[in-house]
Formats: sequence, structure tokens, C-alpha cells
Amino acid sequence: MIEIKVPTVGESISEVTLIKWVKNNGEYVNRDEVIAELESEKATFEVNAEQAGILHAVAEVDATLQIGDVLATIDETASKPLESNNQKTIETKQETDTIAPSPITQPKATGRGIIEIKVPTVGESISEVTLVRWIKHEGDLVNRDEPIAELESEKATFELNAEEAGKLSIIAKEDDVLQIGDLVAKINTDIAVPIETTSPKGATETSTTKTTETTAPVISVPIDIKATPLASAMIADKKVDTKSIKASGEGGKILKADVLAALANPGKQTFAGAELFSRNERREKMSNLRKTISRRLVESKNTTAMLTTFNEVDMSNIMDIRKKYKDKFKEQHGVGLGFMSFFSKACAIALAEWPAVNAYIDGNELVYHDYADISIAVSTPKGLTVPVMRNVESKSMADIEKNVIELATKARNGKLGMEDLQGGTFTITNGGTFGSLLSTPIINLPQSAILGMHKIQDRPMAVNGQVVICPMMYIALSYDHRIIDGKESVSFLVRVKELLENPELLLFSKNPIQALLEL
Repeated sequence: MIEIKVPTVGESISEVTLIKWVKNNGEYVNRDEVIAELESEKATFEVNAEQAGILHAVAEVDATLQIGDVLATIDETASKPLESNNQKTIETKQETDTIAPSPITQPKATGRGIIEIKVPTVGESISEVTLVRWIKHEGDLVNRDEPIAELESEKATFELNAEEAGKLSIIAKEDDVLQIGDLVAKINTDIAVPIETTSPKGATETSTTKTTETTAPVISVPIDIKATPLASAMIADKKVDTKSIKASGEGGKILKADVLAALANPGKQTFAGAELFSRNERREKMSNLRKTISRRLVESKNTTAMLTTFNEVDMSNIMDIRKKYKDKFKEQHGVGLGFMSFFSKACAIALAEWPAVNAYIDGNELVYHDYADISIAVSTPKGLTVPVMRNVESKSMADIEKNVIELATKARNGKLGMEDLQGGTFTITNGGTFGSLLSTPIINLPQSAILGMHKIQDRPMAVNGQVVICPMMYIALSYDHRIIDGKESVSFLVRVKELLENPELLLFSKNPIQALLEL
């Protein structure tokens, strides 16, 4: 009999909720098969069977569990029950129904002749893009609005869609640097393209269910790597090189135990899968996005009089509120209550009180903003990007959380548009996601200030003459001293600290918890 416990799912996460059992109590499960779904404050993820056997559920649905709590046990000595012929017949029929081909309408050509697909205008001041890859191939039949290629500008990666249905003729090559208006491809619209009129049976329900269950994807593992959801989360969280992991699951799938083994033996991990004592070197072309990040960081350091001031925040009250009322908040708003809404709201209030922190220099003028458009730094496989939340001062806590999830998801999936990236009056970056205890963030030009969040660390603190263990976070404000004086920068950060340590001040109500649920 083996125990299936709640795994470690990320920095600072101490508890999860059991959403549902995928497998029933007493049911036989195979190794690596999904048995349950858990939800943390950041994402929904699956739990897999570590061995084949009979499942015995221990925890109940909707139960709040601590990391390490027992979810279930599996009797690995039990034999797999034989399937009846009737059951096999039913399953075969269901499978046949699911994959039944879609009806196809009679092909009809658009009839506009050969049209040209050119590099579109993708944003102010952007004059060139790089063709990252072709999604469709030479001679493919494509439908209108179907993605045919992926382009990368200095700010984001985006898809190029077919303007009409027809046969594709490729002009530009992958890795080509193209100017706005350059010819990318041609489409012969006189050639008819079959159009599917209905989806395969059951596809709509599957798609809807998946979207509901995975509201905030926060992990990413290379698509050619096979791993269980939990192993994927651990790989992303701990930054483990997948080439250093020996997969023991069926079909070469990486299991939780494999990741733990790699973490327990860091000295045996190699560089990019090379043999020990290798002297190999690799060269990779720098992407436009990475070039832009490099250029703007150097520009920020060289053109601003950047200083950083620090403070620390006792996160006890915020953590208590989230622990006590997160379920009600999720039930009412359909989104988790994270830290970002508290920090964003606190910064928006402080920005209104200290407008210089929300301003920037334009030549010989100072540009002030009577609104808070807050950029949030998001790390993606292709580099750092900073999508913008508009009018945070007017948003509710729930609206902020939904906005954060939307932007972070689009960023990690390469779906950010130029409207998501333009503007921004202030930036928040969270190095604590990766375990940073203290840092000095670099200003995101043309803005004049950036707030750095960090890891929450339990530390002994003097409270009313007593030594108390408190969850503490260092916060840092990097600012341009040309526009922001020391008094303003320190006062701003102290105000943010005050609002975070007394979160009821963010809610403007005599009954802060009710206000939290209503916001």
C-alpha cells in the first residue's frame, strides 16, 4: 500500500484544494494515470498515480489540504480486473463516435485571384520583424483568418493570418528580417478550400471543460518533453534541465520521482545534456526580442539617474485574509485571490498621492498621468515582457486578478498584441517567483519607477517587545532621481508598506471583508 500525498507545487504555496476525483474510490488505476485535480492559489493541476493498483480515496472533494497531506492510497498488490465483452463494445462504440469525421461542405473558391500577404504594421516605432517559423507549408490549402506564420518584433511574437482562403505560396524564409510592408507570401484564392462545418462529436464539450479547469497556466515545459503535470510544475518551478532527468515512466515519461532524483543529485547534472568533462560551445542567434531587451536595459542604466530604496513588509494580514476568504472570493468571482491585486491596488493609491513616481521625462517637459496603467513583468521562454493593466486605480480586486491571468497567459502563449504592450506608467516585477530575496530592478523606460516584489521569508521580528516569527518580504523601488526626489521615493514606498500591512485600507469600507467580496 503506497500513499499519494499533496506535492510541493511552488514557492510560498502551503495549501491546495481538492477540486474533484477523476477516478473513483475502489477503481483500478494505471501508473501515471490522472486520479485527481488540485487547485492552488496560482493554477489548477493534476495528480497522477505513482503505481498501478486499486485506488482508496482519503481526502474529500473541496477539502483544503496542506503540502504533504495524504490524498489517497493505492494497493499496488491488487490485480487488474478483466474487462467484459460488453464493456469493450461500449468503449469501442464511444471511441468511434468521438472520432467520427466532420461533414465537409462543397468546396467553393473565393475567386479574388492571387493576393499578397505582407508584413502588417505592428506598433508605433517598429520598422522590422523576424519570420520565426512557418505554421503552414508551401502548397497548403488555408482558410481565411487561419494562422500561416509566426513573426517576432522587438516587443512581442505574433501570428500572421491568411487574409483569404486558397493555396499558399511562400515567399519569405524563416529567420528573414523583414520590413513593414514586405511581401511574405501569396495566396491563390481561385483554388477552392474545403471547410469543416461541424466539430467532431464531443470536441466542444472537451474544449469547454479544459478551458474552465485550467484558468491560470503558470508553467511551461518544452513541448517535445513528456512529463506528468506535477513533474512539469516541478521542472518549471525549480528550473531543472530536462536533459539531466532520467525518465522512468511508461513511454519515457518524466515522473515526480525522476525530478526529485535530479534535484537530489545536482552534481550529476550536465550542461545541455553533454557528457562529463565536455568542452563544447554553442552559438545561437540572438532574437529581436532579446536584442531589444538588451538595448533597453543598457539605455535605462545609461540615461537615468537610477537609485533604489528598500523597505520590508509583514505579509501576515494579507496571508490571513487570503487563507480565510479565498474560497468565498473564488466562488463569487471565479478567480483566485493572489498577491498581485493587493500590490497593484496599493501602488495605484500611492501613485495618486505621489504623482512624480507616476510621471516621466519627455525632453524638457514632465508628463504626469491622472491614471495608473501598471505594467507587470512576465518571464516567458523567449524573454521578459511587460504587458499593461489599464486604469488599475478604477479596477476591483477581482478585475485585477482576472487581468493578470489574462495577460500572463497571453504572454506565455506568445499571443500578446501591441495594444497589450504599449503605454504603462509604472511597473511591478516579482522576483520572488524565482526565489529572489532582494534585488534592484531596472527602470522600464520611459517610466520613472519600478517596484520589485521578492520572496516571502519567515523571520524572527520584534513585535511589542516579543520575538515573533513573521512572513516578511523585502520590497524595492528603483526610481529616476532626475524627476523623483528622495523624499518622494521613500514616502511612496512607506505608503505601499502601510497599505499592504493594513489591507483593510485598500477596501475603503467599515467592513473590509465584505468589501473584498464585493470588489
